[in-house]
Amino acid sequence: MDSVFAALLGFVLGSIPFGLILTRAAGLGDVRKIGSGSIGATNVLRTGNKGLAAATVLLDALKAAVPVLVAGAVWPHPDGLTEGIAAVAAVAGHCFTPWLAFKGGKGFASAAGALAALAWPAMLACAAIWAVTLYVSRISSVSSLVTVIAAPVIAWLLDYPQAIPPLIAIAAIVIVQHRANIGRLMRGEEPKVGSSAKP
Repeated sequence: MDSVFAALLGFVLGSIPFGLILTRAAGLGDVRKIGSGSIGATNVLRTGNKGLAAATVLLDALKAAVPVLVAGAVWPHPDGLTEGIAAVAAVAGHCFTPWLAFKGGKGFASAAGALAALAWPAMLACAAIWAVTLYVSRISSVSSLVTVIAAPVIAWLLDYPQAIPPLIAIAAIVIVQHRANIGRLMRGEEPKVGSSAKP
């Protein structure tokens, strides 16, 4: 039952659509009607409000980190099972939120928050990978995809074996959510950071 509770906590907290809530509260309308249609920070940035985008990143990360930490404290498991389940469920809740007909964001910020709670040294290493990849490519989706794919490898290299299975599952979710981006990348149509994207 502990695993079920951890999954429910992760999914419920992860499903809160902060990007949509913040843009509506700021009078910027429905963020799903601009850019990529995502509720994530990259699309919130396309409103022109960097503060809201930063707040979206922070809140989307926290809503994944919190259930992982709570699961570890309330339902501890020797091999980190409940924490891993909470992490995957939180990212899944963000990407497939029931409040928006099971449509949501791409999952990267939530994945980062989950990684920080599961293995913070691995998160720091992945943050460096993300920054370097973004600097070189100037494409948000490329840096996100490279980082989530690298995360399980980094966890293995830094000796966090309990984090590897959930990170593989999270990477799969994030990759699926980026399928449209992957298609645009293959066609050479993916916008770079700072440019606009057509709906």
